[in-house]
Formats: sequence, C-alpha cells, structure tokens
Amino acid sequence: MDKAAVHTADTPLHLAFSCYGFDSGGRMLLTRRSLHKRTWPGVWTNTACGHPAPGEPGDDAVRRRLRTELGVEPVSLRLALPGFRYRAIAADGIVENEVCPVYVAELTGDPSPASDEVMDWHWVDPSAFARSIEEAPYLVSPWSVLQMRELAAGGFLPGVTPPARQR
Repeated sequence: MDKAAVHTADTPLHLAFSCYGFDSGGRMLLTRRSLHKRTWPGVWTNTACGHPAPGEPGDDAVRRRLRTELGVEPVSLRLALPGFRYRAIAADGIVENEVCPVYVAELTGDPSPASDEVMDWHWVDPSAFARSIEEAPYLVSPWSVLQMRELAAGGFLPGVTPPARQR
C-alpha cells in the first residue's frame, strides 16, 4: 500500500525497519526528520528507517534507504533486534503500528541527506544519547526511545548501561 494510505488514525500492523549507524570511533549518527515527513516531523531519531518494498529483503531495504535518504553505504550491516514491534500515536492522531526489525550498521564519512527526509544530523556518543532519552524522551521519536533501551539491554551499544526498569 502507499505509505499515505497506511499511516492513518487506524494504521494496520505492517512491516518496517530501523537502522542505527556508527562510525569506526563508535559515534552514532542521529538524524532530525524533515518538516515534510507525515509522522513525527522535526523530531530527532535513529539514523534511518523505512519500509521494504514488496518482496524486498530487509538488508536490501536498509541499504537502499541509507543510500537514498543519507547518501551513505554501510561497510557492515547486521540485524540486532529481529522481533522489535511497537505502536505509537502522534499528536495529530496518526498511528505507527509496525513490526520493525532493527539493524546496526558501520558507516564511513559524513552523510549527504535528502532535504525532504532529513533536516539535520549529528554524530553523537551513544551513552550521551541514551541519557538524554531517559531525561527527555519526548524530544526523540517514540520508536528510538524503545529501540535504544532494547539495544542497550542486548549489548549492542558498548558503554551504554541499560536503563533501570520503571515501577
């Protein structure tokens, strides 16, 4: 289905993906979503996310998205959270309802983002980003908040201590 038809106030469960890119020094590439994005415009988030085309393998979809959205090719790519799933409702009522495998990539060089996708980007220390998520989760996409916690718990973020479970 066309993305505009899928993402509504009654979004059906569908397949997506997320990717967190790191440089050789361990810094993580964060992006700020373009103001033209239908969901969560202007919000800071993971390196890239999207939806595979019908029949497109997940790895290929991630590589395609990194290339078209950010102008980068991953040196390596691995599936970190194959079963990640979430549902979130934006302030305007649009629902995200996704089975969203999470990938980790090694990237070289700075991105050259497509302006209709990304309005800003920064290389950041993953532990500083994890702390900022715990202190102000409303500043980051809801999927990144959940994914960062699971990535830390799974040992995919060296130096990042998993957050304590809230009671």
